[in-house]
Amino acid sequence: MSVGNGLKIAVLVFLVSIMQVSAFSSIRIDGAAPDLLLVTLVSVALLRGSITGAVTGFLAGLVVDVATLGTLGLTSLLLTLAGYWAGRYGETTGRGRPHAPLVATVVATVFVELGGYCLDALLGGPVGVRAVLLALPAAVIWNALLAYPVFALVRKLIGSTERVERAREVELLV
Repeated sequence: MSVGNGLKIAVLVFLVSIMQVSAFSSIRIDGAAPDLLLVTLVSVALLRGSITGAVTGFLAGLVVDVATLGTLGLTSLLLTLAGYWAGRYGETTGRGRPHAPLVATVVATVFVELGGYCLDALLGGPVGVRAVLLALPAAVIWNALLAYPVFALVRKLIGSTERVERAREVELLV
């Protein structure tokens, strides 16, 4: 990846991280807020691959953790894993499929929401099962509605000219 493309991705994710923390986190319906940062991360990972997705997720999570004064590294861990998985999905199964942004966004949303609640519980934070079960469907719907428009916007901003090399098939030699 060129320095210019890396800089575009970094600026995009930084701006979306700040928007997520300042504006989008206050919009709540049924206990969930739209996670524009996660949808943007999934879009970048689908377009650029697993390594770019993981690095972008780590940096975005770090910005969110520092801006919210939350547990440092919690969001970074979740977004790193979500970015890596979305990138691998884009490199293998989802390459060229029109439903890839929606599938990757829904799976990443479920993973990040449930993973966040599990890690909060492991760290001794207050977590109610009822809140988890009520907020998860709303979070999935919010992010699913954002999946295609955000993917189209990210593809327009960072482009899709760099092709990620497709995973090689494994051949069994007997």
